[in-house]
Amino acid sequence: MSERKKVTLPVLFDKIANGEPITWLTCYDYPTAYFQEQAGIDMILVGDSLGMTMLGYDSTLPVTMNDMIRHTQAVRRGAPNVFLIGDMPYMSYQPSNETAVLNAGRFMAEAGCDAIKLEGGREMAPRIAAIAAAGIPAFGHLGLTPQSASALGGFRLQGKSALQAHKIIEDAKILEEAGAVGVLLELVPDRVCQITTERAENCIIMSLGSGPDAHGQLLIYHDLFGLYPKFTPRMAKVYGNAGEMILNGLRQYVTEVQAKEFPEPKNYFGMKEDAYNELLKLLG
Repeated sequence: MSERKKVTLPVLFDKIANGEPITWLTCYDYPTAYFQEQAGIDMILVGDSLGMTMLGYDSTLPVTMNDMIRHTQAVRRGAPNVFLIGDMPYMSYQPSNETAVLNAGRFMAEAGCDAIKLEGGREMAPRIAAIAAAGIPAFGHLGLTPQSASALGGFRLQGKSALQAHKIIEDAKILEEAGAVGVLLELVPDRVCQITTERAENCIIMSLGSGPDAHGQLLIYHDLFGLYPKFTPRMAKVYGNAGEMILNGLRQYVTEVQAKEFPEPKNYFGMKEDAYNELLKLLG
C-alpha cells in the first residue's frame, strides 16, 4: 500500500463520527508490525500479553517495564503510522500517581507511543487523571483484567449480574471523566458494551470479546493465526492457521536435514576450480 497518513486521536474520533469501526490488534515485534501497518490497522496495542505469547510465562504478572519498552520500540519501527498504545505492566502504575506518570512517560519518550493503557475501574481514576494531566493520552481497561484475573475468579466473563454490569458501566464513565480518551471492555456481555458505548461522550469504547456495538474491535494477534498453542479463546476468530503451517514446515526441515536432502546446490555457494586448486597448494 502507499504511504499512510499518521493515525492520531482526531483521526480516530472522526472515524467514530462517521460510523467507521476502528481496527485494533496486539503486536510485539518488528516484522508483525510491518505487516499490520501495510494491512491498514488503525491501532496497535503492545500488550503485556507478550509475557504469555512471546516470553512463555503463565500470566502477564512477570512482565517488566523494560520488557515492554524493548518490544514497543520494535513495533514502532515496523509501524510508524499506526496509533500505538503501550500497555502498563503489573506494578508499573498501581503504587502511586508518580510511579504511573513516570512509567507512562517512558512509553512516550523511549518508544514513541501515542497513548498508554492501564487496567482497573474507579480505583484507578486518580492514575488516569495524573497521566492525562501530564499530557499523556490514557486508555482504561475494564471487565476481564488479566493482571487481576485471580481476584476475578479466573479468565471468565465479567458483568453477568445486573450489579456487576452496573459497576462496569459506571466505572467507564468515571474513567472518562477522569480524562481517559478510551476504554477497552474485555469479555463483558454485549448489552453492557452497547450501553457503555452509548453513554460515552468523548471516549473511544473498544471491544475484546464484548460484542459488535463498541467503536471498534481488538483481538490478540496470536489468536488470529493459531500462534499460541496452549489454547484459542472463544472470543477469537482464527483467520489462518499459521501455527500449523509453521509446525509442518519445521518438521519437514528436520526430515530433510536428517535425510541429507537439504541443502541442495541452490542453497549454498561453490568455489571456482582454480581458486580451489590454489587453496590446496597453500595447504601443502
